[in-house]
Amino acid sequence: MQRTGVKMAAASSFTEISCWDRDTVTKWREFVINTGVPPIPGGLKHPDGAGGFFYEQSSQLLSCTRNRIIHWTTSGDTLQLLEVSLDVHLLYNAIQLKVVNCNILPGGVRIYETQNNVIILFVTNQTVHRLVLPHPFRMYRSDLITESTVQSIFTDIGKWNFRDPTNCYVIQAVPGLAPTSTASEAWLGSDGEAIFALPSATGGIFIIQMPPFDVYGMFTIFELRTSAVMERLLSTWVPRGDQGPSDLPISIAVHCLEYDAFIFALCQDHRLRMWSYKDQICLMTVDMLEFMPVNKDLRNTVAVGHKLRLSFSPSTGLYLGIYLHATKRGQFCIFQLVSVEKNRYSLDRISTLFSSQERLIDFRITSTDIWAVWQDDESQTIIKYINFEHSNAGRWNQVFAQPLPEEEVNVGDDQDPRETYLERLFSPGRFTSTAFLKALKIFHRGDDRILEPSWDALRKEVIRAVESEIQGNVTEYEFSQEEFRQLQVQFWSKFYACCLQYQESLSYPLAILVNPDNNMVCVLKKGFLTFLVPCALVDHLYLSSDEYLLVEDDSVISEDPDTAQDILSLVQCLRLINEAISMEMAFLMESALWQLQSPEKTAEKILNELLANDTENVIEDIQNKLQDVRNLVSALNILLREMCYEMELERNTNPDQPLSVRLNLSHMYGSGLAVSAVCQSVYWIAVTRFQMCRDILVLVQFVLRLGDPAFPGGSEQLFQLQQDTVQQASRLLWSYYLVLWTSQCETSNVPVDTLESNLQHLSVLELSDSSAFIPQKTTSGPQTVVELFFQNVARKQIISQLFSQTGATPEQMTLNFPEVITAVISYLMQHLWPTGSSFLFPESLMGCCQYSQLQEYLRLLQPWCDVNMGSCSFMMGQCNLVMGEGHKALERFCEVASVVGKEDFLDKLIRGEEDEAASTPRMQYYNKVLRLLEDMGLPELVIQLASIAISETANDGKSQAALRTRIFKHHLDLGHNNEAYEALTQNPDPSRQLDCLRQLVVVLCERSQLQDLVDFPYVGLHDEVVGIIESRARAVDLMTHNYYELLYAFHINRHNYRKAGTIMFEYGMRLGTEVRTVRGLQKQVNCYLAAINCLRLIRPEYAWIVKPASGAGFERPGASPKRTHDGEYATVPVNRQVEILELKDLEKEYMLCRTRMTLAQHDPSTAAIAGTASATEMVSLLVQAGRFDSALGLCQIFKLPLKPVFEGLAYKCIGLQFGGEAAETSAWDWLASNPLSSIITTKETSATDEAWRLLSSYLDKYPSQNAQHHCCVIKKLLSHGVPLPNWLVNDYKQVNAAGLLRLYLNFDLLEEATELVVEYVDALLGKGHQYFGIEKPLSAVASVVWLPYTAIDQLLQALGETPPNGRSDQLRQKLLNKLEDYHSQVRQATEDFTYHRRRL
Repeated sequence: MQRTGVKMAAASSFTEISCWDRDTVTKWREFVINTGVPPIPGGLKHPDGAGGFFYEQSSQLLSCTRNRIIHWTTSGDTLQLLEVSLDVHLLYNAIQLKVVNCNILPGGVRIYETQNNVIILFVTNQTVHRLVLPHPFRMYRSDLITESTVQSIFTDIGKWNFRDPTNCYVIQAVPGLAPTSTASEAWLGSDGEAIFALPSATGGIFIIQMPPFDVYGMFTIFELRTSAVMERLLSTWVPRGDQGPSDLPISIAVHCLEYDAFIFALCQDHRLRMWSYKDQICLMTVDMLEFMPVNKDLRNTVAVGHKLRLSFSPSTGLYLGIYLHATKRGQFCIFQLVSVEKNRYSLDRISTLFSSQERLIDFRITSTDIWAVWQDDESQTIIKYINFEHSNAGRWNQVFAQPLPEEEVNVGDDQDPRETYLERLFSPGRFTSTAFLKALKIFHRGDDRILEPSWDALRKEVIRAVESEIQGNVTEYEFSQEEFRQLQVQFWSKFYACCLQYQESLSYPLAILVNPDNNMVCVLKKGFLTFLVPCALVDHLYLSSDEYLLVEDDSVISEDPDTAQDILSLVQCLRLINEAISMEMAFLMESALWQLQSPEKTAEKILNELLANDTENVIEDIQNKLQDVRNLVSALNILLREMCYEMELERNTNPDQPLSVRLNLSHMYGSGLAVSAVCQSVYWIAVTRFQMCRDILVLVQFVLRLGDPAFPGGSEQLFQLQQDTVQQASRLLWSYYLVLWTSQCETSNVPVDTLESNLQHLSVLELSDSSAFIPQKTTSGPQTVVELFFQNVARKQIISQLFSQTGATPEQMTLNFPEVITAVISYLMQHLWPTGSSFLFPESLMGCCQYSQLQEYLRLLQPWCDVNMGSCSFMMGQCNLVMGEGHKALERFCEVASVVGKEDFLDKLIRGEEDEAASTPRMQYYNKVLRLLEDMGLPELVIQLASIAISETANDGKSQAALRTRIFKHHLDLGHNNEAYEALTQNPDPSRQLDCLRQLVVVLCERSQLQDLVDFPYVGLHDEVVGIIESRARAVDLMTHNYYELLYAFHINRHNYRKAGTIMFEYGMRLGTEVRTVRGLQKQVNCYLAAINCLRLIRPEYAWIVKPASGAGFERPGASPKRTHDGEYATVPVNRQVEILELKDLEKEYMLCRTRMTLAQHDPSTAAIAGTASATEMVSLLVQAGRFDSALGLCQIFKLPLKPVFEGLAYKCIGLQFGGEAAETSAWDWLASNPLSSIITTKETSATDEAWRLLSSYLDKYPSQNAQHHCCVIKKLLSHGVPLPNWLVNDYKQVNAAGLLRLYLNFDLLEEATELVVEYVDALLGKGHQYFGIEKPLSAVASVVWLPYTAIDQLLQALGETPPNGRSDQLRQKLLNKLEDYHSQVRQATEDFTYHRRRL
């Protein structure tokens, strides 16, 4: 039902809204002012007072003092000052001043502002004081506030010298202040001086003038007194008599002029006197009793309770509001000050208004209105206002005061007393923390240990205190459960009553404040501040008493007088029903709605209760009143339309506003005080209208029960009433019940990590800026979900919407508090309205992680709300998801799919979805939910939802491919390898299928689930699998991944042995290049061995492989191109020659690799070098390591010369020969790696002996042509000057004596050479010929023999060239003699040979 048709006009009443920051206690900073004055003996105790101050620019939209108030309370010697703001949180904003031995006058505080300062003036019964503080504009250096928390003007007050004699004055005892009057006034002069006006003990006005705070000067003190001359000059209003106590001022007010000030004093003699401060003369005296109808009783009595207020407006001038108090009645007189001639003034009476209330607390006047607050005999606060110029027969407008919490708490039989009372006590907006602290002090019997606990700690302390009292009153060890329950109820009700008593005390009104610039009205109470908010007409009618309804202006209700009278009569019927419904009946309706029962049936039950217990004939009165209603259906529809907020929210904003303006507006109504005021207003609207809707349902049920005979509208209207009106009233009842519930439902404290996790999950939905959902608590106490919503989400939108509709620039805008807060409340109600167009409230609960509250909210919506049903289902699914009920969430998400595209929230949900695979809104929705489930780590639900989505996209290939890819991914993540492979094979997109296949290979490899990977059939995907594994094998680190081994197993499993051998050979090649460690060499050996085994399984003619290309073939995909040392790109050969490797080639590589491994195992430091060493290089490395057996074996395999091995071994022997004991010890290690076939056991042997023996064995084992190995060994020994071992000389001369001779000659061993030649000649001649390998010595029948004559000639020449000495000559002669013998033998043998030959 939308709001259409005739709209009611605005009401003239207001509602009082209590609001306070729900911190535990205000953090007052205390300062003690000790002026040294003694206490006044028998001094009167002044009543508590209060007041407030509005900044001059508090109504300016872009002012830094916007919506900012300073208010104070006085009690005895203490002044409490508190600066509050509706927009921002103020730091260090509360101070408490205690003036020793003084009492602060109730009205003795005034605050003024200058361009740079805020000046506070206050008066005690013995002193006057001035405080000078910086102005907010001076503190912030700008009018624009862009932060939510700023400093108060009281921040640096601790630096102020309270005893500075220039800002503090002690009033002299003579003449002194009047002890019986508390009147006072203070103001700033035109030059900045502070002026105080006080009642003098002599009856005049005592004036104290302080010099300006920044100018040194003296105090000026004087008295204003009337004189006899003045009495003659003034009018006859001036009474006769001398100055006496009767002339004592009881109320003082000041109006400042440019260079003067008018001081108005309402005195005990009922006269008003006006003084000129500058001229110090009395300008006017007026007898107020002349304006009272009956004044004889007052003429001879001292005035008590009279009050004086001023109001100045440039357009209307100066108004005086005077309250004249009389017994059981009071009178307000409004005057306008009129200038008759120079220094002569008179009062023009504007209005006289009467009041029946006796005890006036305070009042204020504006240029049009009087605002007043009273307290009646029952201690109930009464607030009223009236337009004194256009009042309707003097009828005051109502202000519906904030009621106290209910006196009794109804505890049901199925409820726990403790939990029930705790819920009532700590429900937001019911009790202040001060009330709790005072009540706890009683229960603690004076224990003051509770200073400033947190709200949670305060709750725990309340539980502890009450439970302690209960335990202290248990006298028996055993008692029944019912007795214990009664005991609980007794003490919890006692504590509740105590809290209620202190809350009532704190609710005592002290003053009323009116800001004429923005029409803000506040009531200052003893414990908190309240605001007056305009009341809607429908609420006004329902809350007004019969006396007001009887005189209500019909034109305000409707233009049609008959309709207006119908509505008034209808409202009176509703009020009768409301008064007749008991607490139990009211609870019955709330309980029924909570349990999702029918409100119509519950209304019928309530009606039955009313009929059964109608002892005061209420039903008859209702029936009679219904006879006055001409068209009941129309009247009901008008009321129901007025209460409905089902309207379309305007969404136009003004993007052209500067950023600074938008930032400034973003803080408007952002403080805890404003949030509390707005949300409490919503709460009271919901309370009122919920009761009204309930009463309408009861009334309709009553009318339906009466039937046609008693219904004036006939059967047609009765049918309409039954079909339409009941349904509309029921929907409104449900709506206001939900608003009421959300206004009372407390938020949950969410840990920061949980909140961040929630925002991360919700960022997937892309609903809005996630930072907007970061909850910012305005208080440390309990907070409702409505307050959380308004503070964090709705407020900025509402303020932006509100000020984007005006045509004026922000600089020109002024604020009207009643209009602004009414608009804000209306917009907030539209956002909260369950059947409205906005779905922002549930969305904000989700964003702020208030899932329990959101779930309950949706539960209450479910049975009756038919708006945004899909959106609600989605929200409920999200709640189930967070609560761990995943399958329930999936059901909800699936339900929503059918309404996608039909609701704004769901459109917003899929608006940010730009996935190409999502061809329809439903698929976009599925994709968004799938991403949400993925982000929350619920793969099973993702698989289920994707499977459901697949069934709906049979003809959409792209969507099918995307969904099956998702299914594959999550099956794979869950370890469902078979299901993942099945999803892969069903994917219609080849590129996605290949991606999935690649991921399957990688993941299963990382999990070491290689058997599954090998066993899959890969129908049609065999080459792709091999390609993927090969590319992965060539792209990743060899030691951490085993893709080559996987490929080997893959090919072996399919009997492709040649491919398996190729893969393992490539693996071995890369290991040798990239992994130069012992482990890498071990794996390389195994690889080559595996490759050899593979080829041996093939027939010999096919036992070959193509050698994998090195270099570019192993480069990783995507790697940067290689460059030369000059920075140029390295040229890559285009054509590579294919190299075929047979089995014998692989065996050679295997032996080389095995040798490398053996060397690396012996000395790990050589692994990096040996890893890529060739066979020749390996021989050198093995020789260096002393592994001569391996070196010789390698040389044999690769057909390499053995010379390096023998030279190396000879060098080792030389080292041992001269190395000493250390060399001997270390030599055993490498000797052990070259074992000899024979072992000497007859004697101890040394490492040197073993080395020589090893060398000898190798020379014997590996013979060479012309004993080249002996030659190289001898050369190595002789080059190092080592004597040749006899066995070596003997072995070599037996094979190549001439070669030995040449070696001797090369190393200048002439003596050895000579001996060798001599021995050799002897051998030729037959003496020892077997030692030189000569089979037959020289003879005529033997074979031809020879001598190395060239070498011998060189020897002879060398001996001849040797410097003469005996030895060389002897050797030369010996050699010549031996040669001579040889030659003679040769001649003889030759002759014999010739002879024999001739004979033959």
